[in-house]
Amino acid sequence: MGRTREAGCVAAGVVIGAGACYCVYRLTWGRDESEKIWDGDDEEDDEEEESIDIVETGVKTGKGAKANAGMGTGARLQGEAKVKAEVGMELQSGSDVKAAAQVGVQSGGGLEAKAKALFNTLKEQASAKAGRGARLSTISGNRTLAPSLPCPGGRGGGCHPTRSSRVGSRASGKTKGRTRGKSTRTPATAWPVRRGKFNFPYKIDDILGASDLQKVLNILERSNDPFIQEIALVTLGNNAAYSFNQNAIRELGGLPIIAKLIKTKDPIIREKAYNALNNLSVNAENQGKIKTYISQVCDDTMICRLDSAVQMAGLRLLTNMTVTNHYQHLLSYSFPDFFALLFLGNYFTKIQIMKLIINFTENPAMTRELVSCKVPSELISLFNKEWDREILLNILTLFENINDNIKNEGLASSKKEFSRSSLFFLFKESGVCVKKIKALANHNDLVVKVKVLKVLTKL
Repeated sequence: MGRTREAGCVAAGVVIGAGACYCVYRLTWGRDESEKIWDGDDEEDDEEEESIDIVETGVKTGKGAKANAGMGTGARLQGEAKVKAEVGMELQSGSDVKAAAQVGVQSGGGLEAKAKALFNTLKEQASAKAGRGARLSTISGNRTLAPSLPCPGGRGGGCHPTRSSRVGSRASGKTKGRTRGKSTRTPATAWPVRRGKFNFPYKIDDILGASDLQKVLNILERSNDPFIQEIALVTLGNNAAYSFNQNAIRELGGLPIIAKLIKTKDPIIREKAYNALNNLSVNAENQGKIKTYISQVCDDTMICRLDSAVQMAGLRLLTNMTVTNHYQHLLSYSFPDFFALLFLGNYFTKIQIMKLIINFTENPAMTRELVSCKVPSELISLFNKEWDREILLNILTLFENINDNIKNEGLASSKKEFSRSSLFFLFKESGVCVKKIKALANHNDLVVKVKVLKVLTKL
């Protein structure tokens, strides 16, 4: 099969070379286009090939068989030239077996010179496309195909013919188009850096020293990219969970840099800033710095989207800031908003807002302001047994603390100064709240039942 294929390639070269001569003839004398010289599918192959020549090759074999294959192709040009091609191949066996394929092309008159000129043009075009600068040598009328040129009938220099030269041409064109597209593409490292591609110098869970924390703070202060700001805030927030870094961030001037971002409109950035300040607020000295921003945090938390992540982060920060009694008076104006959020929020918001209010109930100095604020009457629904243990334990604790403070502060005797929509009236005077608590004495949860009995004994 290998020798037959090689012989076929040689024959195809002869046929297509003759076709090139025919093209010169047609261009020169303008014969009728309907005249057909070639038969069958060879016509498509002749039109598509650009670099064709006659190949002289030698084949060696170790077998003892002998075979002769001959092929002749001739094309007669009217009144001007005759082209004859003969292909001969002999295979001989022995110690030095040699096989040669000989090809002869004969042409007459000035047509041969024109054919040579066309061939040289086709050769230059093929060499320019291949980019190899192949050189073609002409030896006594027999032209040898340069090794750098592709074999006839193959795609990309291969010697296996394709189904159709036109299909191969289209595929080659598409490939070139893709290559050009890749070469003109903008490098991936071009500025600006796209979101998610910034190479942050640290991992968000790395425990950093003072010098590294300073670098992160510098990045956070200088960058306006939300993605970089988010990564830097998360890194600082994670490091702020350690007491030694809480002091370091404050000493490096990091609190104002972080607090500046709570004014941004991006809710994700605000959430990460709240989380970082929340971890830093565990430190008493840091609370003294953060108190400057507590009113703004409270206002933003009340007006942002209900039950959102940024609202929860703000509530956690406010809860940490009110653990002690030092800064609770800064939020007393927001008591009605807290109770409204307690009624409107979802389960997790209710839990967090109750923890915040319980901090105020543990400070007797805040009792009068707390019980005098207006609250929704639907707040009584939190004493229903349908709620789970955490909700019931928190609302019972809230009621217990307020009831104890009213007694300790002697506010029961001054009940006329409280309106019917106040927390004082709802918890102390209406009697509805006490009935709801007594109904919980038969609750299935033992912990809730014990808490109920403790509250009832103080009434």
